[in-house]
Amino acid sequence: MDRLTNTIRPYAWGSTTAIAELLGVEPTGEPQAEMWMGAHPGAPSRTERGPLDEVIDEDPGHELGRAAVARFGPRLPFLLKLLAAGAPLSLQVHPDLEQAREGYEDEEERGVPIDAPHRNYKDANHKPELICALTEFEGLCGFRDPAESADLLAGLGVDSLKPYVDLLHAKPEEGALREVLTAVLTADPEEMAATVTEVTEAARRLGGAYTPYAGIAHHYPGDPGVIAAMLLNHVRLQPGEALFLGAGVPHAYLDGLGVEIMANSDNVLRCGLTPKHVDVPELLRVVRFEATDPGVLRPEAAPDGEEIYATPIDEFRLSRFVLPEGAAPRDLTAATPQILLCVAGSVRAGDAGELTPGQSVFVPADEKAEVSGVGTLFRATVVA
Repeated sequence: MDRLTNTIRPYAWGSTTAIAELLGVEPTGEPQAEMWMGAHPGAPSRTERGPLDEVIDEDPGHELGRAAVARFGPRLPFLLKLLAAGAPLSLQVHPDLEQAREGYEDEEERGVPIDAPHRNYKDANHKPELICALTEFEGLCGFRDPAESADLLAGLGVDSLKPYVDLLHAKPEEGALREVLTAVLTADPEEMAATVTEVTEAARRLGGAYTPYAGIAHHYPGDPGVIAAMLLNHVRLQPGEALFLGAGVPHAYLDGLGVEIMANSDNVLRCGLTPKHVDVPELLRVVRFEATDPGVLRPEAAPDGEEIYATPIDEFRLSRFVLPEGAAPRDLTAATPQILLCVAGSVRAGDAGELTPGQSVFVPADEKAEVSGVGTLFRATVVA
């Protein structure tokens, strides 16, 4: 096993305390949004053998296992993170695999620099993801039923929202959601800012179901994403609960600490709640305009004590072990690559030694992986 030293990303929306508290260290006073564990070239984990991406590149067959290389290629297929939201993230969607390949090839052919602020596709991969709450966790996920969104908007009593309310009532589901989101994102910026100001004042006054949107507007005054957010399901996860986010599903995380795992990609199309580039035509090509149940996931118990978060994709598989006092050591040896992350207690991970909250190890395929102790351990691997 390789103990990992991981990079913490200081994005502006990050919590100033959550990751530090988990790690048991003093906060820096700066936002700490994500701690990356994996081999993504943007911030690869470091080991005693070198950066994890370089370690894998030297011998992918040994590090990842033959089956994983045959199925996903010679790189770690997933990226594991601690995510700590102290403010809302951008409202966003991710492309499916075909859309990502087409978008990446198009931007490459047009010569759009990979680091250009208006570039949409940084790679040719899709980015399904799963977020598992460590604390109470608040987010937005998938479109509401259009009638429910109409009622929510109408309840604000803002005259300039009436055309959206009428569209949501009059059109079939897909057409209603598409037309309203398009109208919100393409409206005159000054007129939209004035509408959002009215919406914000009404949401603060009414409270209740409107409280989350007043909070969003506090961070993003005048942003059309405030109204777009009201088209989505508001979700509050309890610790141990999770959300799976597939391609084309609009979503945003609002507050809380969680373990996030995703396919190894950085492709994001933004809808709002951001000063960054919003490519409306490309966004509308990727979004799936259908009302969905957010589908809160709870872990499924396996006979060996593993609790598995089931998802419909194979690039990652997330599970956890809650290790009680006096339990026998568990053998987690597998033919696939693994990252083990401790989030509570103290867990001994074979020859890598003791793991305390926030510490992690990379386990190459077929390497002995025995764990013991008292605590909670997340296991990230693939289905190959």
